[in-house]
Amino acid sequence: MGTEAEIWVISDGKPGHLNQSLGLAEALRTRHPHLTIVKKPSLGWWAALCCLFKRLAKPVLIIGAGHGTHLSLIALRRATRAPVVVMMTPSLPLAWFDLCLIPAHDEPVKQDNVVETRGAINRMVGVSPHEKRRHGMILVGGPSEHFHWHSQGVLAQINGLVSAGGEWWLTTSRRTPDDFLPALRRRGLSNLTIVPFEDTGPEWLGTELPRAGQCWVTPDSVSMVYEAMTAGCAVGVFDLKAKKPGRVVRGMQELQDGSRVVTFSQWQQGVRPVPMVGFNEAERCADIVADRLLDSEEAVA
Repeated sequence: MGTEAEIWVISDGKPGHLNQSLGLAEALRTRHPHLTIVKKPSLGWWAALCCLFKRLAKPVLIIGAGHGTHLSLIALRRATRAPVVVMMTPSLPLAWFDLCLIPAHDEPVKQDNVVETRGAINRMVGVSPHEKRRHGMILVGGPSEHFHWHSQGVLAQINGLVSAGGEWWLTTSRRTPDDFLPALRRRGLSNLTIVPFEDTGPEWLGTELPRAGQCWVTPDSVSMVYEAMTAGCAVGVFDLKAKKPGRVVRGMQELQDGSRVVTFSQWQQGVRPVPMVGFNEAERCADIVADRLLDSEEAVA
């Protein structure tokens, strides 16, 4: 089909933002397989301004995440007359968007075009029980504006977890300090396989994480916590001290209070994490978007 069978995903070039938009778009395509996902870069301010006076071919839906996409979304909404979905709290008035998917920890205002999400939407897809492996996954972040990073403390917690037995895999992030992995390797944990993020491809985590039975994450990597929950893992969170109250710290505390994740301190006391069955915000929000915005005759034809 032509443009009327397309979902446009507007990207600001940040992988995390694109991941959110693609998570929703792919969940929509699961419901309507004939839809095509087309990724487009954000418009510069002049191109966006010119778009306000154009008429472009109309896609089924336009999706974007990140402040760098907001002006493009509004301009393309006017130029195409297609409905627009913005992920996270926009920098422009909420009323300018057809639907706003905003994490609950951002405490969004209550209005008809706002849908609260449990964390950030992502692309993770769970696997069937027989595809699950018995190994655990460890995801290490690094210094952030929300938590005090303490390499030795994280290393000690990883050592305690892995030394308790089982097979473990570990990967890092771009924020992980350079001296972290050398210090970890010196501990000689024979049941720990280390895969630095430099050695992982774009699909590595999406393939391997759903196969892990449990996953432990440093709390600065809040998006990874929700990805692990979506992947069907039992999720644990290492202990790091929060710098100051804020939406990310508040969101992590809500997960702990709701027993959706287990902290390392709780694990030491004998509490074990359990998976959240059926947790998938991309699928839930795709149902809402399809019901509210996709014309049935156009989208399902």
